[in-house]
Amino acid sequence: MVEQEQIDISNVLIEALPYIKKFHDKKIMIKYGGHAMVDENAMSSTARDTVLLKYVGMQPMVVHGGGPEISRSMDRMGKEPQFIGGLRVTDEETMDIVKMVLVGKINTEIVSKIGLHGGKSLGISGKDSFLLESSRKGPTQVQHENGEILEVDLGYVGKIDKVNSDLIEHLTSNDYIPVISPIGIDKNGNTLNLNADTVAGSIASEVDAEKLIVLTDVPGLLADPDDPESLIRRARVDELRELIGDGTISGGMIPKIETCINAVENGVKTAHILDGRLNHSILLEIFTKHGIGTMIRE
Repeated sequence: MVEQEQIDISNVLIEALPYIKKFHDKKIMIKYGGHAMVDENAMSSTARDTVLLKYVGMQPMVVHGGGPEISRSMDRMGKEPQFIGGLRVTDEETMDIVKMVLVGKINTEIVSKIGLHGGKSLGISGKDSFLLESSRKGPTQVQHENGEILEVDLGYVGKIDKVNSDLIEHLTSNDYIPVISPIGIDKNGNTLNLNADTVAGSIASEVDAEKLIVLTDVPGLLADPDDPESLIRRARVDELRELIGDGTISGGMIPKIETCINAVENGVKTAHILDGRLNHSILLEIFTKHGIGTMIRE
């Protein structure tokens, strides 16, 4: 029995070797989201896997979200979260809470967990060194629950105008794992709330990352959202656009897929949508022949 276990472990290592060689010194962008953000054990496991990537010779980078934690903090402070068509309205008071939660709480927790597992990490936001130059979105069209199309001002919600990647390059070249909070800065120094998926994809493209990995709470892209066994393991950009057009891809999966499409069209070799609820999903996707999630390429 012990001998068989040793053989199984050896086979796993042998299968991983070609991928370790192929991705040596390559940048890997990981967007922490879903279960990996709300469950402490899952966050710790994901941080450990991120450190492992570093020690086998890759250059991992992390962008994190934090929407549920922001809403919980607002509740505790007596500030009711406001959403229109699924999009958060960010007024000045809400922006202060967003900064507190993303930069002051979640970012430092991830940095700490990476450190506990032997990684050298540094937490930054899009405001540091003007990493994410942004501007307010202005009026945005959203679909109300009753189907009505509304034009609303989401407040301090931004779009990325430019990524200044020098800080990222400096950190990775000095063996740090950057952990990035998704807030931007406008030309007047104001803070703007940014979509974390978009931030991960934009930075990945700017630094010529080998992979963009998006952790979610589903197995990947499903042909039937109600059937977890209908996983689409490989997809190209043109196929994904057809799936969006015919309604197969809908709801909250659309912005994630659009982020992946934009990334692979702008220099990222492959994008991956993985189930962050599964332990070691990152390792299983990168180091095994078949992977476990959805891989997207141009």
